[in-house]
Amino acid sequence: MQALLTPDEMALADQAAMAAGHDGVGLMEAAGLAVARAVLARWRRGRVVVLCGPGNNGGDGFVAARHLAAAGWPVALALLGERAALRGDAAHHAARWQGETLPLAPDVLEGAAGVVDALFGAGLSRDIEGVARDTLEALGASGLPVCAVDVPSGVDGASGQVRGVAARAEFTVTFFRKKPGHLLLPGRQLCGELVLADIGIPDDVLAQVPPRAHENDPALWLARFPWPRVDGHKYARGHALVVGGAVMTGAARLSAMAAARAGAGLVTVAAPMSAWPVYATALTGIMVQPLAHAGALDEVLADARKNAIAIGPGAGVTAQTRRHALSALATGRAVVLDADAITVFAGQGERLFDAIHGPCVMTPHEGEFGRLFPGSGSKTERARAAAARSGAVVLLKGPDTVIAAPDGRVVINANAPPDLATGGSGDVLTGLIAGLLAQGMTPFDAAACAAWLHGEAARTFGPGLIAEDLPAQLPTVLRALRTLSGPSVD
Repeated sequence: MQALLTPDEMALADQAAMAAGHDGVGLMEAAGLAVARAVLARWRRGRVVVLCGPGNNGGDGFVAARHLAAAGWPVALALLGERAALRGDAAHHAARWQGETLPLAPDVLEGAAGVVDALFGAGLSRDIEGVARDTLEALGASGLPVCAVDVPSGVDGASGQVRGVAARAEFTVTFFRKKPGHLLLPGRQLCGELVLADIGIPDDVLAQVPPRAHENDPALWLARFPWPRVDGHKYARGHALVVGGAVMTGAARLSAMAAARAGAGLVTVAAPMSAWPVYATALTGIMVQPLAHAGALDEVLADARKNAIAIGPGAGVTAQTRRHALSALATGRAVVLDADAITVFAGQGERLFDAIHGPCVMTPHEGEFGRLFPGSGSKTERARAAAARSGAVVLLKGPDTVIAAPDGRVVINANAPPDLATGGSGDVLTGLIAGLLAQGMTPFDAAACAAWLHGEAARTFGPGLIAEDLPAQLPTVLRALRTLSGPSVD
């Protein structure tokens, strides 16, 4: 159920279902009925205006209007274009509508208690113009509750971007599987509550239309989570190394605490000699190793037991940070590059990419990402291209974090609350990834798992969150997660 289908992939799934004997008329009937049921369950009885477009989305609207009217609700239906121009399944269901069909215009909204937006579906390929734009603008300004069919009209189902205009929905009813645009901003904000309806498309059509993106969820990686084993010991749980900076010492300390909370058996902070007393005083269960001279990190890295290395938080945009990143990558061990360890390669991306030979996760926010990967496109397209180009797993941060692997796999993380917008939260995420890598998770699994844990810790803590609260909240989250998998002690 975590699979996400682009509009093109959803069209292929529809075709596969019909080839297997599920006729389009029946699928459209089920879709429109699901919309009507969602409205009946959420709104008080009142006059509903159904806005229908000229395609299959409009056909769903005709079905929903018919079922709402049959339930005794006053319904008005407005159509973009002429009924005679409708084709296929939409024409079939339009013919079954016995009520009046009004021409689409902003004034059809007058007297409405609620609106069903069935103008355009997720596959809209151009900006909305003309009377459709005027009507959607009026709808957005009206404050009326809106039920969107598939997506709010104007939202691109693949990217979540708005094509010209879109009215915010109170809830959106979509079918079979969610689409990336339901999770990516600004589409996610416009969808409201997302209702995923089963309309009879069999799950086995996914064998013919393999999804390339998924919504992040424990179901994707929980079977490979590194729970402690009864025959284990701290050395078997990996040794994470966090390279600290000389000035912004809090960043590396947050990363180190998160790595330990994520389960790394040992965690060391390698700190410049000038800042060593700060780290050593503040950290107790974390070892602190001083870097006494320019090449000292290479001596620390000579210990192969330090199997996961995090560089960037509080490091400074300096030549030394660049050297440290390249030295870590040269070991072929798992490396997490964040913040300054990304920015320091601005304009030198190929130098960094050529140095990536082992497991690597990069965790840029949009600004840092643009310094290495200029270009345009949807967030999933840009992250996927960046991962393929760099050879690293790329975790492109934000409220709609996208994690992409070099082989094209993508997950979109949607559980992060607004409370995470606080200084230091990204440093915690870096540490979580490093701690999971130290225990043997693959870069893609570690990045996806860490992003979910990060969001869940913030969600369970709630308002007032600061970055220091996140590591302390992890035991609560991990206890709940363990109930999903059962104790693993073998």
